[in-house]
Amino acid sequence: MLPFHQVVKDDFSAVNELIIKQLHSDVGLVENIGHYLVEAGGKRLRPLMVLLTANALGYPQTSGKTEHLDLAAIIEFIHTATLLHDDVVDMSNLRRGRPTANAQWGNAPSVLVGDFLYSRAFQMMVEIGSMDVMAILANTTNVISEGEVQQLVNAKNPDVTEDNYYQVIDKKTAILFAAACEVAAVLAGATPAQREALKSYGRKVGVAFQLVDDALDYTGDAATLGKNVGDDLAEGKPTLPLIYAMRTGTPEQAAVIANAIRNGDASQLGAILEIVQATGAMDYTLEAARGQVRDAIAQLQSLPDNTFTQAMRQVAEFSLARTY
Repeated sequence: MLPFHQVVKDDFSAVNELIIKQLHSDVGLVENIGHYLVEAGGKRLRPLMVLLTANALGYPQTSGKTEHLDLAAIIEFIHTATLLHDDVVDMSNLRRGRPTANAQWGNAPSVLVGDFLYSRAFQMMVEIGSMDVMAILANTTNVISEGEVQQLVNAKNPDVTEDNYYQVIDKKTAILFAAACEVAAVLAGATPAQREALKSYGRKVGVAFQLVDDALDYTGDAATLGKNVGDDLAEGKPTLPLIYAMRTGTPEQAAVIANAIRNGDASQLGAILEIVQATGAMDYTLEAARGQVRDAIAQLQSLPDNTFTQAMRQVAEFSLARTY
């Protein structure tokens, strides 16, 4: 458990128990895949942000309620559903150092269990009974789906612009971070200014997280990452390190990268790693992430200064410093 998990350790344990409880199904395969995904662990940053935000604003200390735990589980179910669908679309076979669900059980069960997790999340939302929460999360799941489709359209297209790239990561990744903070703010009765600041904080942390993720695909190693290095290239994904390297490199260097993206070909990974380093693309990507983290931390100024907001700063810094 990372240090910033410790300040909500009891809440976190309760959320894990709730997730197991809510995975119950009369269909054994649903439970098998659900438990397989939960046991894989992961950083659980999105539900963590729900817990930290709610506690930073004094909920549940003043309300005596535990609906923030339900929201954290809901956010994790939505995230896990997107991973199941994402791995099928990307034909991924490794996640968090283990075979993906689709590699274990096949595409059809993975898609259907992803649907189960989405619908279970909405069942839990109904029980909370907040139209504001439902509106935020209904919009979020819709935008995530748009982002997935947009990324699919961008695949194997070396002409994708930096602006278009940011649109995709905002929809695919950042919006769920933003929603995690915003729904907790709604639950805790935050002021409109606090709600907007927390939404912005989450969004910026999410963008930084994805920028670093895309950088790690060209700097990490499979054992640490829990996925294959060069997967993005094999899928023909034009991420920021490649977009910048094509824009600033020589015509020959740009052609090597463009051909690899166009063909979804990772066989030139070694040469492309050299180009990415030589053009300063990695520094450019990480500096963009640093800017997002600085802006995210600045959004916390309107919140009370307590152990929970301090942990939120640490989460933002972790999104930049992480190696997995």
